[in-house]
Amino acid sequence: MILKKGQVERYVSFIEEGIVRYYIPKENKEITFELTFANDFIGAYDSFLTRQPSVYHIETITPTKLWRLSYEDVQTLYRETERGNLIGRLATEKLFLEKVKREISFLNDTAEERYLNLLTEQPELIKKIPLQYIASYIGITPQALSRIRRRIS
Repeated sequence: MILKKGQVERYVSFIEEGIVRYYIPKENKEITFELTFANDFIGAYDSFLTRQPSVYHIETITPTKLWRLSYEDVQTLYRETERGNLIGRLATEKLFLEKVKREISFLNDTAEERYLNLLTEQPELIKKIPLQYIASYIGITPQALSRIRRRIS
């Protein structure tokens, strides 16, 4: 577990290797809303920026190696270095574009298309993610995902 619901995010992290999932715990289920892979930044950015408690959990789902910077270190980098400011801006822009892409996919694509896109983008890594997490991530039940997988195989 990287961050539990109710904790304030103290770090921004870079995944050297592994897979991380973000999820919202509900009474009888968990809703996975983000999967992040190696060579990407992770963190509860809303909590990190506002210094308010997170409303979701972040956990690793495979063995993972992270590089972390504290909130204070990030603020120092922004304040004292142009390169730190540039990296922060580029990471934020990338995160924004990924969120927009995901929202548009939920509005325009079928569940099958979302699954096929995930397979195309992360073919090897997707094999390491439990099916219930994939189903939740693309917004369907595990049973519906099983039907999709049978249909396309």
